Amino acid sequence: MAELADAAGITVRTLRFYRERGLIPPPRREGRIAWYDERHLARLRTIAALLERGHTLTGIADLTTAFESGRDVGEVLELGPPTEEEPVRLTPEELADHFAGEVTPENLAAALDLGYLATDGEDIVHVSRRLLDVSAALVREGVPLAEVLKAGARVREHAEALAALFAEVLAPHVTDGDFQRLRPLAKSVVEAELSLALDRLLRGTGG
Repeated sequence: MAELADAAGITVRTLRFYRERGLIPPPRREGRIAWYDERHLARLRTIAALLERGHTLTGIADLTTAFESGRDVGEVLELGPPTEEEPVRLTPEELADHFAGEVTPENLAAALDLGYLATDGEDIVHVSRRLLDVSAALVREGVPLAEVLKAGARVREHAEALAALFAEVLAPHVTDGDFQRLRPLAKSVVEAELSLALDRLLRGTGG
């Protein structure tokens, strides 16, 4: 315990307090000896980084619970081949940097529920680099992350309906193997219609 505290730059008393609060996982025990490892050190560094960003210990405890109750990365990424989305592996600190202090327990839980995030040991995996980049860009433009996630949930509903429509149109006319080959056509239709809808919206608002 003393070695771990020294490596993390905290006191043994602080480390013991974190352990009692459930902020770090229990050590591996061999008889009366408790072994801590890099996993514990990574968690302590995460706690320090979150404290620096203004999170309270209660909030960090909620984050920890959300991480540990989140779905495993294998479950979330079980999309089956093929997929065009590139997953991104992040540390908690890197995730916080992307969203400038908006990684609250509530937002993290919402992202886990949406399936945007999964946990893999001490790392976090975002299922889509494109969604990560767009979400971060919207936050930088001043849109609260909570609102971005709410919008994401609504977009998800419409996207799934569009995918079902595409499958319904094609099903009577193509084999299963053609769906992937024709996938770019469905995306082009959606992108073009969205572009036209935005044109109409901007003309209507005088933008």
